[in-house]
Amino acid sequence: MIESELRHKIRHIQITAGKAVSDILAGEYHSVFKGRGMEFDEVRPYQPGDDVRTIDWNVTARTGEPHVKRYVEERELTILFVVDLSASGFFGSNGRLKQEVAAEVCGLLALSAIRNNDKAGLIAFSDTIEHFIPARKGTRHVLRLIRDILHLKPQGRGTDLNIALNYLARVRKKRAVVFVISDFRAPDFSKALRATSRRHDLIAISITDPIELRLPKAGMLRLRDNESGQVQLIDTGCRRVRHHYQGLTRERRAALATLFKQQAVDHIPLITGDNYVADLVRFFRARERRRVH
Repeated sequence: MIESELRHKIRHIQITAGKAVSDILAGEYHSVFKGRGMEFDEVRPYQPGDDVRTIDWNVTARTGEPHVKRYVEERELTILFVVDLSASGFFGSNGRLKQEVAAEVCGLLALSAIRNNDKAGLIAFSDTIEHFIPARKGTRHVLRLIRDILHLKPQGRGTDLNIALNYLARVRKKRAVVFVISDFRAPDFSKALRATSRRHDLIAISITDPIELRLPKAGMLRLRDNESGQVQLIDTGCRRVRHHYQGLTRERRAALATLFKQQAVDHIPLITGDNYVADLVRFFRARERRRVH
């Protein structure tokens, strides 16, 4: 990607994501993530209407008067984006690469984070760790994250989520909100996923191209796996071939959804070309309803 094209894409993401944040997403982000973590503030005398579950029995016994613990909303969160930059992300059948959608989603969520005075960082990976940017605040920092996702030339071609999640465990000991953005076409990563979900608030964002869901009826097609380099000739004019392909795709997506559910990991499936802002808003609102109930 040439420099002028890169600057244009970054500017486009900044404008479109900034508008979405201002109009829609900043409030949704705040309602879902702010307040999830509470920190101790003080002990004060009990007042009528206080929740009895907050009574500090040690102080109450020492003073002879009922006291309660007061908690306040965590003032600052750390948001980490674990982004798959393997070769399968450099694919798009509708004019938009999966990698570009990943950059746009990161930009949108990172701008929401800094609007709420939170920090954002990046771990980019393939079958190795490609890049790490510690979490910081500020619009310029967010633009750097977007630029690096779009501009980085990965050394690896495959996808290894185990490497990415194990690296996260080493560089981030405290709890964070972690968005893993990938097509999740990778060897078994269930053990690393389980360990990560216990330590962090983990959200998986899967990005899929429409042609990965359903083959077009276009006669003989030569399909190449960007990660392995393997080439296969497929007769998409054959109805049985197309149905078999769709069946395999449904099975894979169902297995992925089951894995996330078993590990209590929230999942946002995105299709390139769809309105991902609306998808994110639906997810945030559904998650907020779960919190309330």
